[in-house]
Amino acid sequence: MEAVYTQGILMAEDLQQRTRNYEKHWLFITHFGDPKAAFLLVFPFTYFISRRAGVAVVWVAAISEWLNLVFKWMLFGERPYWWIGESHLFVNKPPKVHQFPATCETGPGSPSGHAMVTAAVWWVTVSSLGSFLYSRTHSKVLAAVPYLFYVVLLVAVGLSRIFILAHFPHQVIAGSVTGFILGIVLSRRVPEGRSFLMYSIALLSSTVALHAGLQHLGINLSWSIALAKKWCSNTQWIRLETVIFSALCRDCGALLGLGLAQCWKPDGWQLPWAPRALCLALSSMGLYHVNRLPLPLYPEAIFQVLFFIKFVIVPQVVMVFVPGLVHFFTHKKKKE
Repeated sequence: MEAVYTQGILMAEDLQQRTRNYEKHWLFITHFGDPKAAFLLVFPFTYFISRRAGVAVVWVAAISEWLNLVFKWMLFGERPYWWIGESHLFVNKPPKVHQFPATCETGPGSPSGHAMVTAAVWWVTVSSLGSFLYSRTHSKVLAAVPYLFYVVLLVAVGLSRIFILAHFPHQVIAGSVTGFILGIVLSRRVPEGRSFLMYSIALLSSTVALHAGLQHLGINLSWSIALAKKWCSNTQWIRLETVIFSALCRDCGALLGLGLAQCWKPDGWQLPWAPRALCLALSSMGLYHVNRLPLPLYPEAIFQVLFFIKFVIVPQVVMVFVPGLVHFFTHKKKKE
């Protein structure tokens, strides 16, 4: 693997030097490909096009990110920004690379979570959008546009992760391929109603059991956190939400919230296209402020609980509160 890692560093160095002027674009793309964007951006956008597809987005995002967590624990993948120092291969000639605020993620690197979740979630969206366009226009060319966007997005997200030294190229490729397969498989097996509550509990309990089992075998699952703190060029760039258990809290919280939303309003709100557009705008604004809610960093247990609750709220905003509010006012206006 040493040769693979070395070639990955050289590719990142070349990419940074050739596209230095596009640094802001790369950072925007890597944030756009963040797994939390699946819940905060892709979910509301898809939900108000197709209710089933929106529910599938949350389901696919949660399961694919959870599997990414398990893979990372099993594969012990390095990250470029710490491997440069740990390998001692670049002592005499260090590569001309730079770190960024999004570089210092604390989990293992293989496979790329950004690439894996993006590939899985956006497959649900583009396939639904492609089918919708074809049903309305019967144009194969127009229906193919979302799939072209899908390919461009995966390439862009992958390159952005290499550019900021968060992943090696092979980790990005592994994440993209795995996510693509999961998107196809999971989108065809979306649970209904209260079963999301059980899946949330199952994910949480199985992960805790796996963590305890691996620790019992003497495997240190916090090894990557120590390396992140050691080699990150700015300690303020290390964020608690990049810890693996934060991803678990996000996934379990979103599934729990989805189950609660479907229990409270099983069939959703039946709205015409104009009110749906209004719902999308209001939901996006609401989720923006939910995401910006400041959470206490210490003690860490409190942070994780509140982080969990934050993502329980997300489906409530999109599926219950905002559509219910819009339905109330539009229905009332029609009666008048």
